[in-house]
Amino acid sequence: MSARVVVIGVGNPLRGDDGVGPAAVEALRGRVPDGTVLAVSDGEPARVLELWRGADTVVVAEALRARPARPGRVHTLTAAEAASRTTGTASTHAFGLGECLALAEALDRLPPRLVVHAVEVADMELGARMSEAVRSALPELIDRIAASVRQAHERDHGG
Repeated sequence: MSARVVVIGVGNPLRGDDGVGPAAVEALRGRVPDGTVLAVSDGEPARVLELWRGADTVVVAEALRARPARPGRVHTLTAAEAASRTTGTASTHAFGLGECLALAEALDRLPPRLVVHAVEVADMELGARMSEAVRSALPELIDRIAASVRQAHERDHGG
């Protein structure tokens, strides 16, 4: 039996750079092994936890606001790194990814393996277009997510 791999693109495409996660997930359709679940979420913690319920590996694509900002810089973070780097950061979501991870840990609902691929962003205003820096980072983000998915499937198939 194959392990369940879930990719979640968190963000809001109507808020400029915040749409990077959903854009990456859409670009992955047809590029990842069959059976990989591709989902988009607004980041609301209960919905995210439901999306990854029963998953062996979860890959999250997210916008990251950093200070100082280097829009377009791509990060790969473990769950612990993501929790420490994203808690309390500015977000268009009611709660950020850090709070979602803390809730999942408190409820014993963290998946066995979780990796976050995040892009530093600049403009997240309602109605804004994705910035050139973030748009230019999309191919690297997509490649990193696809590699994480392949590694998860190889690990689960003994390869």
